[in-house]
Amino acid sequence: MTAETDPKAEPRVPLTRERVLNAAVALADDSGVEALTMRRIAQTLGVEAMSLYRHVKNKDDLLDGMVDVVFGEIDLPPNGRDWKSAMRRRAISVRDVLARHRWATVLMESRTTPGPATLRHHDAVLGILRAAGFSIELAAHAFSALDSYIYGFAMQEASLPFGSSDELTGVAESILGSVPADEYPHLTEFVTQHAMAPGYDFGDEYEYGLDLILDGLERAGGPSLPS
Repeated sequence: MTAETDPKAEPRVPLTRERVLNAAVALADDSGVEALTMRRIAQTLGVEAMSLYRHVKNKDDLLDGMVDVVFGEIDLPPNGRDWKSAMRRRAISVRDVLARHRWATVLMESRTTPGPATLRHHDAVLGILRAAGFSIELAAHAFSALDSYIYGFAMQEASLPFGSSDELTGVAESILGSVPADEYPHLTEFVTQHAMAPGYDFGDEYEYGLDLILDGLERAGGPSLPS
């Protein structure tokens, strides 16, 4: 006797590598990458843990895929734009993506089996620089300097003990209240006259530093923009 199916039941969504990776990324966003287990990912998808291994080989393959998902979210301007605006746009996009996926900062350049989005990203960045007239050596210097700044700023921003300006004020007042101001006059001046000033936002430092690097690369021999 054939069992009847419920006509109102929603069709089962097939399990795919994309669904597994997106679920893992969402879980890492909520709980951190250290919380990732096949069991927890399977629970969010409503499947058995063993079924995941049809789509990801192991934990390393999972992490490689997750990093590739993150790289795929970065906005890469097409060839043809001037290199400074292209690199600026890319750097701002990377920071925005890492703000959504803070766990990814330490993994982005650590994987030894990069996926297609990762490879496309790196190839595109180098392609923009080379098409603009950068030598191979200067393109390498530019890529290294920019990524060191981008990832370093993202890690520093993620580790700050405050989020809002109100929280910053509270942290600053606590620090200043515990040390003699005359022993650290420059730090006291910086905190009271700058960091605690209305409208201060540590994140605003990002684009200032980014433009210093881009201007420095231009002076180091990068192609000048039309005047």
